[in-house]
Amino acid sequence: MRIGEIIGSVTLSQGHPSLRGAQLKVVLPMSLEDLDRKEPNPKTEELIAYDQLGAGLGEWVAFSEGVEAAMPFYPEPMPIDAYAAAILDSVVLETAAH
Repeated sequence: MRIGEIIGSVTLSQGHPSLRGAQLKVVLPMSLEDLDRKEPNPKTEELIAYDQLGAGLGEWVAFSEGVEAAMPFYPEPMPIDAYAAAILDSVVLETAAH
């Protein structure tokens, strides 16, 4: 699971029937350094995530990618590579004591 910021949405003129009832969002993944600064690196490559939660522009989401992204829909196949699993209210970073 990774964290990213919603920076846009995708509008389809025609889409796969299984995608109905949700939206596709443009997500900018965030590294640990980005989370510490509380802003994403604009040079990071964006990805498209399936969103049933209704995440809005600027919100942070926890998302999964690859095979794990389709697991919530098992046994029904879904044509997705990333899935927004949670809208995050806050993120707290703590350093581990050595």
